[in-house]
Amino acid sequence: MKNLWKTSDAEKFSGAVGECVYGSRLLGANPALVLHGGGNTSVKTTEHDIHGEEIDVLHVKGSGWDLATIEPQGFAPLRLDAVKRLADLPSLSDTEMVNQLRLNLLDASAPNPSVEAILHACLPFAAVQHTHADAALALTNTVDGEQRVRELWGTSVVVVPYVMPGFDLALTCAREFEKQASSDTVAMILMNHGVFTFGETTQEAYNQMIEVITQAEEYLQTTAGVDITSSASNAESRAASGSTLSQATLRKDLSKVAGRSMLLFHSPNERAHEFVSRNDLAEIASRGPATPDHIIRTKQFPMIGRDIDTFVSNYHQYFERNQSRFPDVQELDPAPRVVLDPDLGLLTAGTRIADCEIAADIYLHTIDVIEASEGLGGFVALPESDLFEVEYWELEQAKLKKSGISPPMAGEVAVVTGSASGIGQACVNALLSQGAAVIGVDLNTSQMSDNPALLELTADVTDRESLATAIDAGVRRFGGVDIVVAAAGIFGTTSEIADLVPDDWDTTLSVNLTGVSNVLHVTHPYLSLAPNGGRVVLIGSKNVPAPGKGAAAYSASKAAVTQLGRVAALEWANDGIVVNTIHPDGVFDTGLWSEELIEERAGSYGLSVDEYKRRNLLGQEITSKDIGELVATVCTGAFRQITGAQIPIDGGSDRVI
Repeated sequence: MKNLWKTSDAEKFSGAVGECVYGSRLLGANPALVLHGGGNTSVKTTEHDIHGEEIDVLHVKGSGWDLATIEPQGFAPLRLDAVKRLADLPSLSDTEMVNQLRLNLLDASAPNPSVEAILHACLPFAAVQHTHADAALALTNTVDGEQRVRELWGTSVVVVPYVMPGFDLALTCAREFEKQASSDTVAMILMNHGVFTFGETTQEAYNQMIEVITQAEEYLQTTAGVDITSSASNAESRAASGSTLSQATLRKDLSKVAGRSMLLFHSPNERAHEFVSRNDLAEIASRGPATPDHIIRTKQFPMIGRDIDTFVSNYHQYFERNQSRFPDVQELDPAPRVVLDPDLGLLTAGTRIADCEIAADIYLHTIDVIEASEGLGGFVALPESDLFEVEYWELEQAKLKKSGISPPMAGEVAVVTGSASGIGQACVNALLSQGAAVIGVDLNTSQMSDNPALLELTADVTDRESLATAIDAGVRRFGGVDIVVAAAGIFGTTSEIADLVPDDWDTTLSVNLTGVSNVLHVTHPYLSLAPNGGRVVLIGSKNVPAPGKGAAAYSASKAAVTQLGRVAALEWANDGIVVNTIHPDGVFDTGLWSEELIEERAGSYGLSVDEYKRRNLLGQEITSKDIGELVATVCTGAFRQITGAQIPIDGGSDRVI
């Protein structure tokens, strides 16, 4: 493992806490050391309190902060002596431990200190770092894990048997450190959990971490012939052989079990495909996670294949076998978070795409650990009683609840055509704000977003094959389709009927009508599998009830689309799909309207540009944002019993009313 410490970069961070920030980010940037909020770090300083008296302070990573992006305010400052005294208590509940730690904060606005704060306080070093390094887990998660650890490091490491994180772990580590440590001690190895290194500075602790993990990697290479640095997470992409309809069907079943809509993300990974093809997959993948810290993201084991009923039954039995020790806990939803299927590959579930990607990342590293441990005689995880204790540990569940109430469309997937600009883009933004994942389809997707919940794809709605390919890619990423917004459209050339050019007529109807028909055709199989029922919103026009001169092709295409929507509402009702059309008027902040066209149309009515934009009963200009917000609202549960409707958004038109 390469040491990435650069003195010139470290010097940009001020003081001991700043150096700890820098060192923490180096750890967090390496997924072979920590993943998505895992691990923790600390540094001890001497400061002055409000009375000017000298006080020893423990700055420990705050709960909820990720080492990769941590800031100075992500460290909780604690009265060191008071925290160390907590270790003198014979016992302490988790709730009371958290309370006592908060009572000893020097800053009331600081985050909750890491649950391992007492452990950090008890270690007699200024700087401490803790990781869940893959290489270390591969050594400890074997039949003879402690023997392997001693074979590699001898007495230079303190070895601690597995104890659940929290107060008991702190006491155990303090006891074992006092018993085993010497002047030659370089690290503390927690079986089935991770590694602690330390030093008088963060740089020393970091250097020691890299050295210890490098030794573990080299041991795996020479003893087991396994290069764990060649992580599955970096493997080449490989497409799944199973159909996207199969993935969408599984998503529907999984969402039903979870009690809410879930995304189902496919990892196009060659190593994952090889792993799910193992003859012993069902046995080896059901042994447990690489470290209990992962269980809140992945559950205790993945689902093998698509037999969700059996998985749910097994989960219920697992809960019943272990709940007696925790009589007050309520069973969590039994839906799997990781699916290993020979045809569909590695799938992960969550209400946010970020949750899916985190679970996938964790499991790819789990593959690394499993395969390396197998090279040392066999992968062994903790007993299910220990796993249950972590999964239902109130402090771990609190991490998942920190995000608060889920937005109304969390776990749902929307397809928006014409997504790159105008009304389509506004619809994308509104749906994202409601928590939906969005498949954006447009001829031009040059404005690429870094939002993982938005997948922008290039396709021509008039080309059914091109469109089908794009939707297929979107379903691979998110698992299905719940909502379709047909917003792609053109105004065409302004001309009276007598002057219509056939090509202009054909082009306008091809985009505005045939394009919508193609979208409906391609997405219907997925909409019929939507966990909460499919929803379709077609973008019509005020020109349907109140056409204007010189817009024959546009008006005719939108009238036809409206009729298409009515027929779809009739045909798809038995599939649980609602289809509604909204009729905007004069949305001038879109690509349909140039300044020249606006001036031309305003002049034809004898109005100024401003008057033309506000030519409605309410005297208000209708914007793309207004349309997007209405579309998102129409896709909520409040409209589940409305289909075949036509909804105007025009500020009130006397020609329509």
